[in-house]
Amino acid sequence: MRKYWVVLSVALSERLIYRADFFVSTFLRFIPIITTILLWRAIFDGAGAERLGGLAYADMVSYYLFIMISRAFGSMPGLASGIARDVREGDLRKFLLQPIDYLGYLITLRVAHKLVYYILAFIPFAIVFWICRGFLPGWPSPGVFGLYLVSLGLAFLLGFAVNALIGLSAFWFLEVNSLLYIFMIGQYFLSGHMFPLSLLPDGVRTVVEWLPFAYETYYPTLILVQHQTVEQVLPILAGQLAWIIVLLAAGRLAWARGLRRYAAFGG
Repeated sequence: MRKYWVVLSVALSERLIYRADFFVSTFLRFIPIITTILLWRAIFDGAGAERLGGLAYADMVSYYLFIMISRAFGSMPGLASGIARDVREGDLRKFLLQPIDYLGYLITLRVAHKLVYYILAFIPFAIVFWICRGFLPGWPSPGVFGLYLVSLGLAFLLGFAVNALIGLSAFWFLEVNSLLYIFMIGQYFLSGHMFPLSLLPDGVRTVVEWLPFAYETYYPTLILVQHQTVEQVLPILAGQLAWIIVLLAAGRLAWARGLRRYAAFGG
């Protein structure tokens, strides 16, 4: 494990070099929140309803605020495309010669990225949540809040497993940019980031809620928005864990089978 600690330390130092730029770019990401809140106000007014998809307007705003936190844990920008690039350009071969697991190396880099992101994003998050404090539900019980933090950690592992598996498809396809684009759009839609999945028709929602994307952001968000109890949270954690096991196993299988096809061209 010592080598992964070294990778983590180096990655943290690398990301903190441009901390001012990182902080500014992170802060600017919160600006669209205002337009989104106003958009949902217009949607509720236009529908003439007090609740949409089982959520009142205050619930919808708090849902959108909490979904940003869940999304930040589960999203892995550049992971799948980075794996595909390493396979396509031959950069993967150096990891085959070094005493380090490629996927272990990548997840260590992602841990470093998330740590720096939340350290620098704490102030923007705090400001936004303070401004919108009137929409937020009350604090959950310590037990539920602890399980919510566990669900965020599982969302991180689930997001990594999904994106790594998509990136490993580069062993079989020379060009995967179109596949990655479709995947990112589908993930954004099916994870509940664009809107709560409860707004979907019943038949479609039933299918979508069983997919791993819902466990990546949608279900963790509902823990706080819907004041769920410990008994309601445990099935969510079980679903996350089940998908993590399945996807990590599929990723390891894809890695083993893909290496048989890998020719190490490029570089």
